[in-house]
Amino acid sequence: MTPAVDDGREPRGGDVERLDVSQLGRLVRERRGAQSLRQAAADAGVSFSTMSRVEGGAQPDLASFTALCAWLGMPPSRFFSPVTERPQQPLEQAIAHISADPALTTEASAAISSVLKEMYATLAKANPLAKPVVACHLRAASVMRPGVPQRLGSLLDDMNAALVARVAKEGAR
Repeated sequence: MTPAVDDGREPRGGDVERLDVSQLGRLVRERRGAQSLRQAAADAGVSFSTMSRVEGGAQPDLASFTALCAWLGMPPSRFFSPVTERPQQPLEQAIAHISADPALTTEASAAISSVLKEMYATLAKANPLAKPVVACHLRAASVMRPGVPQRLGSLLDDMNAALVARVAKEGAR
């Protein structure tokens, strides 16, 4: 997995671990204490501007991140949030594939994803499988002689299939 910055944007291409930059900035400020930014940066082995940005909540590059973790005496893994397991829905999978496509620009993948979300929301409301198109019941089955409801059941199944096909054919017109 690729570490990502917790910058409020949705990750592209699946689950990623989140780097808790606010915790890193807070711990760097605490460790520096009354020491000047320049002196603390020199002690940590990072630039003054990096030290200042990290204290402000910005993500450092990988080399600066590991140097700051060493200076803090903490393992880098401490700043990563675990990814919670959650099954992806088909729409999320489609959007993840589109977002990861190197042939698309960020704007193009966002536009296609927006269209997909809109279409999904519209068409999912009109799910034709949510309710049966035609239903046949044999209400008198309890008063018939034994074996008759079973024989009539197959006849009703055939009638139901024919009605469903007719409704689908007329719906396609």
